[in-house]
Amino acid sequence: MTPNPAGSGDILALYPILARLSETARERLRSRAQLLKLPAGTTVFDERQACQGFPFVLSGSIRVVKAAPNGRELPLYRVTQGETCIISSACLLGQAPYNARGVTETETTLLVLPIADFQALLGEAAFRDFVFQLFSERIADLMQLIEEVAFRKLDQRLAALLLGKGQRLHTTHQHLADELGSVREIVSRLLKGFAEQGLVALSREQVEILDPAGLRRMAGG
Repeated sequence: MTPNPAGSGDILALYPILARLSETARERLRSRAQLLKLPAGTTVFDERQACQGFPFVLSGSIRVVKAAPNGRELPLYRVTQGETCIISSACLLGQAPYNARGVTETETTLLVLPIADFQALLGEAAFRDFVFQLFSERIADLMQLIEEVAFRKLDQRLAALLLGKGQRLHTTHQHLADELGSVREIVSRLLKGFAEQGLVALSREQVEILDPAGLRRMAGG
């Protein structure tokens, strides 16, 4: 996890808005940002840690979650190639520690812009627009998550999660529970109920969709 100086790489292709920066700003980004290559399962940041920089994801993905004292986690969002992290932005702008955890789901390559350089680039209108656009998109995602958690029953959310991924899902009950911010026992009980209704067939680390129309009705309440 030792940082290496970053070259120009594909960052402008992945983040085209950065092409609107001045040449001085682009050179600052190229010379000052650090390249990190992280294996799957690496904690990129954790609650109460100080933010060390502004990350650009060149490959892979980061799962951002809010953890409860009892160990349960609520997934907030994912940061994938060509995206960046609203929580990192908020911590840098507010000079506050992280209030969530980010863990790589796959091997992930990051380009991390140091704090001082992030603050300097905010002087560029294009970079400010990029950061505020990020806030707008992520806040809309988080509002949808709040609505689902507050107003949709867990069986509806589970049915929606199973749809759109093909006839057979190769997954575990624990992984589904993690995605829903629930516990494995409750998800297993709901899946058993789905199976008894003929909506799905269950086998080891696999869920086969038998009645997608029925699942859609379930998801819609």
